[in-house]
Amino acid sequence: MFPINIKRLSFTAFILLAGSSVAVSQNSFKLKYDNSAVYAGIEVGAKGVKMSVLEIGKNAQKTGAFNVLKDTSINSDFITFSPSSFQATLNAFSNLYAIAKKDYNISSESIFTVVSSGVKSQAEKDNKNDFIKNLIDSFKTKVNEPQRDVEVVDVLQEAKLSHLGIVPESRRYTTFLIDIGSGNTKGGFFPNGDTKMLKLFQLSWGTKSTANATEKRCEDDKTIDNFNKQLTRVLTGAENSEITYMVNESGAYPMSDYIAFSGGIAWSVATLLYPELNSNSVVPVTYDDVLKFSERLYKNYPSISDEAITKSITDKTLDKLAISKEVKRVNQVFDQKSLMAGTGLLLKIMRQFEGIYEKKQFFLVKNGQVGWISAYVDQHIVKQ
Repeated sequence: MFPINIKRLSFTAFILLAGSSVAVSQNSFKLKYDNSAVYAGIEVGAKGVKMSVLEIGKNAQKTGAFNVLKDTSINSDFITFSPSSFQATLNAFSNLYAIAKKDYNISSESIFTVVSSGVKSQAEKDNKNDFIKNLIDSFKTKVNEPQRDVEVVDVLQEAKLSHLGIVPESRRYTTFLIDIGSGNTKGGFFPNGDTKMLKLFQLSWGTKSTANATEKRCEDDKTIDNFNKQLTRVLTGAENSEITYMVNESGAYPMSDYIAFSGGIAWSVATLLYPELNSNSVVPVTYDDVLKFSERLYKNYPSISDEAITKSITDKTLDKLAISKEVKRVNQVFDQKSLMAGTGLLLKIMRQFEGIYEKKQFFLVKNGQVGWISAYVDQHIVKQ
């Protein structure tokens, strides 16, 4: 098993402790530690806006006293770059900020606001950079903080933070981490035993951008059969023009033993494919596992409903209520077409590592949603 959870928390706690001096009294949460500090990170992503609220204990460096208090998101489909998605994103951004500040009593200095690389990449591709600038300006006006820093994170920065925030130190130099986001895919590995030098891997394709490109090809025929046909064409084009080349150029195949995937689609596939491993933060899979699941999404979509999945579980020791709740969450975030698009993209990348003579170990990381944003908060607290 990929021992990711405890090690990742230790890393995050270490950085946060290094510069943490903000005393917070949080009545909204049941805190685990004495003399702890609470921080929030709010990210505008391609699919929507998400907020992570973190509690850091006094002895975090030694004890790993790190606690995720809240992890929430609001879907707004920002990368469609329409007036309605702009307004929905602005509302979500400002509302989550208000919740962090007023409901959770977190000071503005302890709330970090960023725009992800997925949004940046898609905006550059669609010539919509003005949408990002207008969103940031409108947000500052709405929260009445004209001097607030809202950084637009680049792909390299986000990929490095993701690796440091998700992969355990014991696997630091043998793991190729690939984060499949909504608007793009990014990741990399440290080839020379030096965390300052990340070998970057990036694709201009993500779950939402793949689904959007497929929808455009469907034109007037919105059936699932036509979507599947057009998705095959979109992914074949992406594989031929970008995926194969970028994987080969990265040099990851001969340097990595473990291929770990994070992002919303990794969480979704892991949850739906192996619901009995609901309490596991990391799930090992094979290429064939994901291929069969992809076919199931297209041919037997009702089988992944929370009712169908819980009904199929025969092990009485499992918490069916918890499993049902998590499966329902997945189905609320991703519809059938988005799941098909994200799983198809995942398969195209996995295929590049299905060697004849050497098999890589694949892992799906379910708790990666607080990975890079947590590490971003960590590093900026150090600078305070």
